[in-house]
Amino acid sequence: MEFNTLHKAMVEAMKAHDKERKESISLLVSAAKKLAIDNGCRDNIPDDLVDQAVLKEIKTVKEQIDTCPADRTELMQQYTNRLAVMEEFAPKLLSAEEVEAVLTEKFADVVATKNKGQIMKTVMPELKGKADGKVINEVVAKLCK
Repeated sequence: MEFNTLHKAMVEAMKAHDKERKESISLLVSAAKKLAIDNGCRDNIPDDLVDQAVLKEIKTVKEQIDTCPADRTELMQQYTNRLAVMEEFAPKLLSAEEVEAVLTEKFADVVATKNKGQIMKTVMPELKGKADGKVINEVVAKLCK
C-alpha cells in the first residue's frame, strides 16, 4: 500500500467528520512514519514498510481485543471498529495452501531435511509480510511430520 493512499484516506475521514475512522487511520499513518524514520527513509516511505506497519498495528489491536475484559463492551466495540478500519488497508496475505505450495516448490530441498528450525530460518525472509507467521509455522509443522 502506498503511503499517500493511506494519508489521503485519513484526510477524507477528517473531511467527513468520522472521528473513529480518522483515529484508526491516523494510528496507521504514524506507525508507518515511525517505521520509516527508524529505517532512515523519512521522506520517501516504501510500500513494504507501510504494509509492515499496518500488519503490526492490526496485530496490536487483535491483542487488545483478546485482553479486553468482557464487561467493557464500549471498549470492545471501539477495538473491533478500529480493527475493521485497519483491515481495509491490510495487504493480502497468503493462505495456508498457498504457503504450502511455495514451501514445496521453492524450498523442497530444505523441507526434505525435516528440520523445523532450519526450514523456518530459510523461509521467513522470503515470506515475511506476505503470510502470517502463525500460518507459516503451522504449515512447516505439518510438513515436518
